[in-house]
Amino acid sequence: MSGLGAIVALVLVAGSATAAPIQPGQSAPIVGSQSGRCLAVPNSSTSNGTQAQLWDCTGAANQTWTYTSTRQLTVYGNKCLDANGQGTGNGTAVIIWDCNGQANQQWTVNANGTVTGVQSGRCLDANGAGTANGTNIILWDCHGRSNQQWNSPTTPPPPGAGPCDIYASGGTPCIAAHSTVRALYGAYNGNLYQVRRSSDNSTRNIGVRSAGGTANAASQDSFCGGTTCVVTVVYDQSGRGNDLWYQGSSVVPGSTQSRPAIATSESLTIGGNAAYSLYINPGNSYWRDGHLTGVPTGSAPEGMYMVTSGTHVNNGCCFDYGNSETTRSADAAGAMDAINFSTQCWFGGCSGTGPWVQADLEWGLYPGGSQAWNPNQRAFTSKFVTATLKNNGTSRFAIKGSNAQSGTLYTLWDGALPPGYSPMKKQGAIILGSGGDCCKPGGGANLSAGTFYEGAMVAGYPSDATENAVQANVVAAGYR
Repeated sequence: MSGLGAIVALVLVAGSATAAPIQPGQSAPIVGSQSGRCLAVPNSSTSNGTQAQLWDCTGAANQTWTYTSTRQLTVYGNKCLDANGQGTGNGTAVIIWDCNGQANQQWTVNANGTVTGVQSGRCLDANGAGTANGTNIILWDCHGRSNQQWNSPTTPPPPGAGPCDIYASGGTPCIAAHSTVRALYGAYNGNLYQVRRSSDNSTRNIGVRSAGGTANAASQDSFCGGTTCVVTVVYDQSGRGNDLWYQGSSVVPGSTQSRPAIATSESLTIGGNAAYSLYINPGNSYWRDGHLTGVPTGSAPEGMYMVTSGTHVNNGCCFDYGNSETTRSADAAGAMDAINFSTQCWFGGCSGTGPWVQADLEWGLYPGGSQAWNPNQRAFTSKFVTATLKNNGTSRFAIKGSNAQSGTLYTLWDGALPPGYSPMKKQGAIILGSGGDCCKPGGGANLSAGTFYEGAMVAGYPSDATENAVQANVVAAGYR
């Protein structure tokens, strides 16, 4: 059995994890059955000719592989697993090289867990049946022993899992996680956001009621009683420090056109408990120069989701959440990779009156793979809306939406990137509530309105199954 029609799960043979099929476009670690170590690019090198090796699994980008529809195994979004020099003999080094579509970069995943070269017919092999860190990966005659078997485990999320536990279980860990209403990890017991009151300019961090739980709104109520409070920062729950500060704060130098959102504009209940949204009006926006803390850059694959509102929107530029320029300038096509939710329709032909889930890729809001009308687009007008975006960085992106209180995700687009956007040129900052060129002297103004309840960004290209599980978790959270 061979070919894409016969792709099966790389079978996990040990531990508590379950097996999941590696689908074209899905990102996952590849683990040696004998060693328990991951197929990795040593030292996170991006140099052509670097030989793949075994290393302890970390979930980092140099161990995250995407199996494409053309049978390539890609890493970093633009490098392919390659039989060195188009070699086909025993001992040929398996390296990374710029993807070129040639047969020495095509691989077949087999039912017994082996991975064979389409050109050579030989198997990926841990040299000498080695199991230690640094063991080189080569081609060798297929014999079915465990040093030629490779697993792609999917670890079940822990009890009480949050969205980021679910993403991690699918091999695409969160590199930023933000919410004013709940924890996005089942074990998270830290702060969600900070408020500042006008009476004395003092601040208070607002945490969760319990680990993995909802916001402690009572703490905000007691602190802000009799005065006005604003939200100064939404904390990153991933532990990477990608906190979102309002543009205009001292933490975002050079910002002059933005101010913090009022903390009490909208109350809601989630899981039966009171909470407050981040209610953004024109002039409010948040930003983080996150490119040094794990945010994907260049053509590296990434995904993201947010829960927003279909009842508080406008057509001002630009209610975005996602990857943005570190320069806060409109630098180039592909310099951004962010969810946009609004009634903007830049190119015409949008279906209905919106609001729509679109991709802000810089120099354009895309409802699909081009500027033309996308027949699968639809408006989402419910009080609570889930929006997702994923982008493999070189050829493919997908956008989805749903009611956040019920139902499953609806695929609005899953296909080619727009012309001129391959490869992507992401810079790795994080934006919330504005476009990428906002809020510095001479930059664009922030004219958008929107509501943010929760959202996260992940490294790698999430599977459909992972995104569906996140949507189910959002529905179960009980937004009211």
